[in-house]
Amino acid sequence: MRSPTRTPDWLLERISLGELPPEELARARARLLEEPDGAARLAALDADTAATLARHPPAGVARWVSARARSFQDQGERPARRFPFLATALVPALAAVALVVLVRPQGAGPVAPETRVEETRVKGLEPRLTVHRQRDGAAETLADGAPAASGDVVQLAYVAAGRGHGVILSVDGRGTVTLHAPESGAGSVPLAPAGTHALPGAYALDDAPGFERFFLVTAEAPFALEEVLAAARSLAGRPEARTSPLPLPSRYMQASFTLEKSSP
Repeated sequence: MRSPTRTPDWLLERISLGELPPEELARARARLLEEPDGAARLAALDADTAATLARHPPAGVARWVSARARSFQDQGERPARRFPFLATALVPALAAVALVVLVRPQGAGPVAPETRVEETRVKGLEPRLTVHRQRDGAAETLADGAPAASGDVVQLAYVAAGRGHGVILSVDGRGTVTLHAPESGAGSVPLAPAGTHALPGAYALDDAPGFERFFLVTAEAPFALEEVLAAARSLAGRPEARTSPLPLPSRYMQASFTLEKSSP
């Protein structure tokens, strides 16, 4: 018996990395292998991951990123310091710590309804951010409130938990607001509905003092950026920016992740 729909790419990633509960993984793999090209797709993905690891060893990537980070100099307003090359180079390193990466040009693209296969919203799961830092050639998982320093290169990832649209931004100890996703435009980005998804590129921390706090703001429907950015600017200029939520209406859900910057 053939699977009625083709396994979408986001689920293929999860099957390859084993990032599903055991029973769900077994069912998804069985469905995939019933498809005419299922086994070939899975084998191709595994081979591509191995080839990427061979081309971009994590130690070499870390050295390259560190050199690039040191070369930046402050120029007034701060854009997000990105390393687009890492959209492919960091996939294997993050996969090694069970972080599923779907690389798309504008962050996370939508999943067409006709290709969704038994999307499961876990009860009690809420949108959240995860942060990894490149250190000693490996991806280090950071905890909320972890110490960080200027020049650290971090990879942001989100869990949408079923929310359809979102924005990722940060505020720092100087009161600067930096937009991470989308990188441009006036509206929110579609979010992949399940799993953990990295942004396409790493981010180098600058020398802003005190802290760097990342926010994931989500909603069920698309929304304009300006309301969220205005809330971020309002909070960034206040002493409670390190701990208080963004002043937004209840239709938004928000999660934050703070890195504590060490003193020079």
